[in-house]
Amino acid sequence: MQNLFSRLFKPYNEEAPGKALYFFNTYSREKELFKPIKPGEVRMYNCGPTVYNYPHIGNFRSFIFADVLRRVLAYNGYEVKQVMNITDVGHLTSDADEGEDKLEKRAREVGSSVKDIVRKSTKVFFDNLKSLNAKWSQTEFPKATDYINEQIAFVKTLEEKGYTYEISDGIYFDTSKFINYGKLGNVDIEGLREGARVPENPEKLNQTDFALWKFSRPNENRQQEWKSPWGVGFPGWHLECSAMALKLLGRKLDIHTGGIDHIPTHHNNEIAQTESVTGEKFVRYWLHNEFIMIDGKRISKSLGNSIYIRDLKKRGISPLAYRYWLMTSHYRSKINFTWSALDGAKTALFRLHRFFIEDLGRKNGNVLQAYQVKFHEYINDDLDTPRAVSLLHDIMGDETVSNEDKRATFLNFDLVLGIGFGESDKQLVENLSGEKQITLDEATKKVQKLLEMRNRAREDKNWVEADRIRDEISSMGYKIVDDRKGPKLVKGK
Repeated sequence: MQNLFSRLFKPYNEEAPGKALYFFNTYSREKELFKPIKPGEVRMYNCGPTVYNYPHIGNFRSFIFADVLRRVLAYNGYEVKQVMNITDVGHLTSDADEGEDKLEKRAREVGSSVKDIVRKSTKVFFDNLKSLNAKWSQTEFPKATDYINEQIAFVKTLEEKGYTYEISDGIYFDTSKFINYGKLGNVDIEGLREGARVPENPEKLNQTDFALWKFSRPNENRQQEWKSPWGVGFPGWHLECSAMALKLLGRKLDIHTGGIDHIPTHHNNEIAQTESVTGEKFVRYWLHNEFIMIDGKRISKSLGNSIYIRDLKKRGISPLAYRYWLMTSHYRSKINFTWSALDGAKTALFRLHRFFIEDLGRKNGNVLQAYQVKFHEYINDDLDTPRAVSLLHDIMGDETVSNEDKRATFLNFDLVLGIGFGESDKQLVENLSGEKQITLDEATKKVQKLLEMRNRAREDKNWVEADRIRDEISSMGYKIVDDRKGPKLVKGK
């Protein structure tokens, strides 16, 4: 087993040419050479789901991006300590400081408890991650409600340092006291101050100021609230990430990720409050993924255009096909979702897996060095997965190398891509194709007879008759798949 692993996974050599790792850093707005704080180790924080409802496929772009990023770091030989938060309190409907808590609102709408909603939504989140082949066994998933004491202590520290003030609805951070507020993403602070991004609140000293602790309103009947030095209430949404990151990863992070919607407010607030507490730079590399669009609009629950992993399955599309589709575009590029595009990804991935199973056999050779050098170069160039994926198709058509070496190379690349070659078998191919292969004994006698007639027509080169019979078989709910090993009969689910 060790010999096989050593052939498939060759550790990163920092001295090897062409192996430097580069990321586009949102903070500097430049592509930068990656240098971790501690050699050989990476501390990474990923913004996770707010579990007031089931996550849609747009949300999962961020989570799959984080998974691929971790895989790339591991492929380069780094030990990764990774944390992704589970937001189960404090995220208001405005994504800022106004409106209702999303969990409280959802509980009231469906007549359920917040805890029950959190439990069900979190379970679906993890079930979906598993179906998308995300590997999170070494990742911590802290819930905001489990770290209330740490969040209160965080606010106390800011208060003692003179960064806070109190108004009628809570304790706020004074952004005018943090010199570089808004530098991440080069935010238009004047626009924010005029209320362009955050609803105007006349009690705030500055319209960019944000809530650290919100007071429970009289007669609000919140299901989640806690006592604090300032009164009964709940933490602001931005606070949880800083408090949990410091607790679980330390004062300085190598990488912090999220969607681009987090840049203007959430991540700038994280930077301001954390660096005000520690007096040090919080994160070295900020990485953000773009949106998935439908008809020119981002996927959003509020817009009513959400598509869920369960919707893919209902249409006979494996979540792995969605993962594959994501990686055919760069994470910093907008992509437009259509069902036809996803069907194309499903077909392409099905062909790759059928090639892997039926053509490459069961023996592993050696990773093809020329292809691996290119693959490593692509993924290390700010996670250029589109070019990395294209290499799989190049290898399929390369007649100059052995099937054993092709198989080993597919498995090596899948350490990063995670599209299932390591788990590939007949059942997986059936799931990808949306069809179940059946034996002739399971088919009706009429279909058996028609298939025999079609085979004879093909032998006689009577292609018109063969096509007619194929159409008749199709009308009965069966399909014939022709490959170099002969015709195969399949039946739709």
